[in-house]
Amino acid sequence: MGMSVTISVATEQDAEQIFRLQYLCFQSEAALYGNYRIDPLVQSLDSVRRELASDCVFVARLGEEVVGSVRGSVTGDGAAAIGKLCVHPRLQGHGIGARLLRAAEGALEEERGAKRFRLFTGHRSEGSLRLYRRVGYETVGTSKGADGVTMIVLEKPAGTYATTA
Repeated sequence: MGMSVTISVATEQDAEQIFRLQYLCFQSEAALYGNYRIDPLVQSLDSVRRELASDCVFVARLGEEVVGSVRGSVTGDGAAAIGKLCVHPRLQGHGIGARLLRAAEGALEEERGAKRFRLFTGHRSEGSLRLYRRVGYETVGTSKGADGVTMIVLEKPAGTYATTA
């Protein structure tokens, strides 16, 4: 019998696994843009630890292994910035990303008062764009990342959760 993937709040003990997973998962994004200086690849372990202490962070676990993660924080305008959603390449396409999004959205609204959710993804990241649109996000603009990558800005109002599992 196989194990189930569970979603839970990340702990400080998860920092190294999140750090390694993020580095693995964002290699394909870096290749897509020919840019290996994108934020998820240059973020330090200490920075991940700081985010764990201050942000709303969830992980997907398969047994003891962290196989997915997402982070979010509420900005001054009441929007929740959701970022660095990643799922281990061998488990992508099974609804884990949508489940992580739902957990983060629920906590950000209920515990931190988010009125809407905002996220960014690279303009060539078709898989990510498909997921975000499927769970209710709409394009509201574009921006240029510090690394030079053109980002699509997507938003949706709080209360409209990912229903895919």
